[in-house]
Amino acid sequence: MGSAYVAGTFDTKAAELQHVAGLIARGHPVITVDLSTSGGSSGADVSAAEVAAHHPDGADAVFTGDRGSAVTAMAVAFERFLVAQDVDGIIGLGGSGGTALITPAMRALPVGVPKVMVSTVASGDVSPYVDATDIAIFPSVTDVAGLNRISRQVLGNAAHALLGAVTHPVSVTEDKPAVALSMFGVTTPCVTAVAEQLAADHDPLVFHATGTGGRAMEKLVDDGLVRAVVDITTTEVCDLIAGGVMSAGEQRLDAIARTRVPYVGSCGALDMVNFGALETVPPQYRDRNLHVHNPQVTLMRTSAGDCRRIAVFIAGKLNACDGPVRFLLPTGGLSMLDSPEQPFYDPDADAVLFETLESRVRQTADRRVERVPHNINDPEFAAALVAAFREITGSAERTRQEAR
Repeated sequence: MGSAYVAGTFDTKAAELQHVAGLIARGHPVITVDLSTSGGSSGADVSAAEVAAHHPDGADAVFTGDRGSAVTAMAVAFERFLVAQDVDGIIGLGGSGGTALITPAMRALPVGVPKVMVSTVASGDVSPYVDATDIAIFPSVTDVAGLNRISRQVLGNAAHALLGAVTHPVSVTEDKPAVALSMFGVTTPCVTAVAEQLAADHDPLVFHATGTGGRAMEKLVDDGLVRAVVDITTTEVCDLIAGGVMSAGEQRLDAIARTRVPYVGSCGALDMVNFGALETVPPQYRDRNLHVHNPQVTLMRTSAGDCRRIAVFIAGKLNACDGPVRFLLPTGGLSMLDSPEQPFYDPDADAVLFETLESRVRQTADRRVERVPHNINDPEFAAALVAAFREITGSAERTRQEAR
């Protein structure tokens, strides 16, 4: 059995942190961790100096006397400290500074490890703190500034939530390897067909390509929780390149290169960039081919120039992959909207995408780009994806067996 960790700045929040630790300790071992940057001592099991020593530049990089730089450095140190521990679960308490200090370490833990953050900023936009992980955030309601009738209730609920999670861990028995798939509404028929064909001997995990979905998928790749990836819907790259609202960031596809996981990719929804309501579309795009998907989502057709930049980005990422890679090009269209009589049908723009990928990807026996003469949602294209998946995962399994 590991321990439940209770983390925060003991120089200002010792009473609240000890209260939470006492509640959890009734049913599970607890380790308290001080993240104060004031340099004082505390009654925590792990002192701030011990945590700070984990910073790559040593404790002096943390205790600078400047609160901003000290908190940033302590966050780095705490992340390095926490990932080296046997963590059954973690709970943190704080305001905006404490939340920014504690949550990076939570995000570094594998998905499935219970993580609870009680925060004064929990009722706002918490995406910078949670990102693509499974952190549960409790609004503190009152400030985390002493124990009172409200804070005792909120802190008690949060403590008991973590206690329940660590004392009754979810047991997932799955003897089939997991495979990650990326999906958008306009690629759903393809992803559904592929998932159904793989389900007999794999556990399909489908991620919605909304920015967060792509980051979540790649975190699971980094955590070693998926055996292979069928990245049908790479549309998040469009939003990165053209400034849409569903970008997964510059790091999209980096986990594939780091882990060398078997990878089958495609051009799903590379015909579109996502914006909010029509009036939110940037002025420079107002004369482009726009499609109102619903009152909250407006799609913009990628131009030939956009497609060239998108292909250059993807090719650069694929060239960094040393594991088995197949990238299939659906020459009959990239989505439901990219087919004859549909608003995003643009064979010329698609041709630029395909030709740039073919010319920019350094193809080898293990890294190949292949054309398939079908729309991405045609059954034949799904079959081609499955065939490519079977080929590279079978080859990877044979390599593992030979290595033994």
